[in-house]
Amino acid sequence: MAGARSSEWKQKCEMIWKLKQRKVPAPDSVDWKTVFEKKPIERNLIKTPAPEGLSHTSPPPKHEFGGMMGSRPPQFEPEGDFTGWKTSREDLPLDSSGIPPGAVVCHLPNFSWFTLEQRIDLKGEGLWEELLDVYQPDISIQDWYEDSKLHEEVYQLQVRLLGADGQTVIQEFKLNPKNDTAGDPERWLEVSHVFRGYGPGVRHLHFLHRVKTMRMMDFMATRVTDSSVLVKLRD
Repeated sequence: MAGARSSEWKQKCEMIWKLKQRKVPAPDSVDWKTVFEKKPIERNLIKTPAPEGLSHTSPPPKHEFGGMMGSRPPQFEPEGDFTGWKTSREDLPLDSSGIPPGAVVCHLPNFSWFTLEQRIDLKGEGLWEELLDVYQPDISIQDWYEDSKLHEEVYQLQVRLLGADGQTVIQEFKLNPKNDTAGDPERWLEVSHVFRGYGPGVRHLHFLHRVKTMRMMDFMATRVTDSSVLVKLRD
């Protein structure tokens, strides 16, 4: 009976993803009930992909100033629902290089990097070894960050495909774009990458992006939203 039930779950997965047609290895030893329930193919594997509740389909909201200094506790990090993310802040040294000798400056901008990262257990999400090692599905990355104009470097991305030990890097994608600081911050910028032909052994994915924040008279942060990691079968 257990074998028959397993076969039924496998057939359900076959109906959804056409595994035979796509020549995807599908051994009977796979827990097809779990695969069907988790539906890992083309499901966003990132938890809380929009932690600030924003969407790239609408322009970034204008920054609201916090009022007079001291009217509320100082803010040093973005606010939102960061469930599933590990967050950290790196304060950067003050840059006084452009200040003429003898000039009196009341305030200098304090820049920081705010980092969000999460590790995805691909087998834990419902993918199986033969799929990852033999078929090697495309792993598609997409992210959207605000063209905040705070600095020429306001966003960084690092995505790593890792082995079973969670440490060995099998393939990596990194991006550190430079942006024009002129104009108003009224748009989102898209980042995308597809991992292909990465070889056997991938079991985890580490997703990390950093956004620049600035504090002077008030706090301003580069927003990021709609992060996604999708595992895709080829047609």
